[in-house]
Formats: sequence, C-alpha cells, structure tokens
Amino acid sequence: MITPLIKRSKAGELYERPPEVTAALERLALVSRDELLRRAAIKDRSNPDFVSSECLLHHIRASRRDNSDGWFQRLYKVLLERLWRSLPRAEGANGTIDHVKEKIRNSVFDRFAEMLLEDKQTPGDKLDFFEIRFDMAVKRMRLDAQDQAWRDESRTASLEEDGVGDQAAVAEFRADQLAGDIFSDPLFRDRLYEAIDTLPLEQSRTMHLSLLGWPTESKDPEVMTIAKALGCSDRSVRTYRARAVKTLVALFQIGDQ
Repeated sequence: MITPLIKRSKAGELYERPPEVTAALERLALVSRDELLRRAAIKDRSNPDFVSSECLLHHIRASRRDNSDGWFQRLYKVLLERLWRSLPRAEGANGTIDHVKEKIRNSVFDRFAEMLLEDKQTPGDKLDFFEIRFDMAVKRMRLDAQDQAWRDESRTASLEEDGVGDQAAVAEFRADQLAGDIFSDPLFRDRLYEAIDTLPLEQSRTMHLSLLGWPTESKDPEVMTIAKALGCSDRSVRTYRARAVKTLVALFQIGDQ
C-alpha cells in the first residue's frame, strides 16, 4: 500500500505525489527487495530501472511498518550515499579545501540524516515534500545552509580582523553611506549583522558576501564573484546592494544621532 502524505499546504490542501512518482511506486511494489536494492544502486537516471530518490525515500519511510531495522539501514545507506554525491564538492583542483562549501555540504547531509532518523522514530510530515520533489527540497536545504555559512563566515572574518573585515569590502560598504569608524564598534557590528539578516534574501546574501570581500565581478573566469554565487548579473548585485544599504542607512539613522 502506498502511504498517503499528511502535510498540508497553506490553503489546507493535502500534498500529493506527482502521477509519475505514484506510478513508479506501484511498479516497484511488484519487485523483490533484492531487486529494489539492485535498481536503487543504479546511478544513471536515464536507465529505465533507475529508482528516483522520491521512491527510495518512500520505501525507507515505509520500512517502519515492517519493524525491520536491517531493511531500513540498507535503504538509508543508499539514499545518503546518493545525497552525498549530489552535494557540491569542497575539494579544489589543487587539493585545497573550500571550508564554506565543506560546511554547507556537511550541514545538509547531517540535517537530512537526522530528519530520516527522526521520521523513523516519530512519523511526521517534515519529509513529505521530499517525496514529491526531492531535488528541490534538497536545494532549499542547501540555500538555508549556504545562508547560515555565509553569516557565520562573515562574523568570523569580522572578529578575526577586529571588526574591520576585508578592507576593500568595507571601503565599498562605507562608500554607500554607512561611513565612519562606527563599524569597528562591536555593539554596532552585531546590530548590523542582525539587520542584514532581516533583509530580503538576495540583499542579505549580497551584503554578507560583500563584507567577506567577494568582488561583484571579475575578468578572471576562475574568480568566484557575488554574481556567480547568486546566479545573477553584475547589475542585479549592484541593485541588491544599493537597496540593502538604503534600508540599513534608514535603520541606523533612527534614534542613533
């Protein structure tokens, strides 16, 4: 039996699996466990026997009905290995490690593993959307982890450099009206980061990356820029920054003079 989902949309409607996922689950219900494991190990999505992550997750969640830890662990391992391969690698071509990417990767992996175990112990609706659009759900987790990693990195860089951060980034930031030595004030700095976190997502990401010293654009294709990180144009980055600075200036002028 295909267990129905229980999560509801904001309008109160129950989540439903796409027809193709339901059809795939019905076909898989006819195969043995050994055959399911064989198919789950297939990496090529174009292979007709490929088992989607949505279907694999469904079988993992359904294993609790059998009260079989062994079956759960076998499927659990396959899905986590698949998730790990799908996450951006932190290792560079020259052997260096991008610690921000590493933090994002570990955060997503650990959180999803935790959610699977929680769902096994106490069934809920947190994984329902993963059974509908697994890749999109993981992408959302990556974006959340990315935002947190950027915030943490920004704060760390600021503390390590006594509130100054990268000189070029701070100079650009101050040029957009948040000027003066007040940025070196720890109290102001904490309030600033809190305010940045309340901005619209694109503006918040732009400001955190700016404070880390990331360039808006670069003629060197190997240089990671804010535009590349956000998947937008250089012009969009400047617009996000201008709007963010305008908001921040207004916030910190109120009652601060």
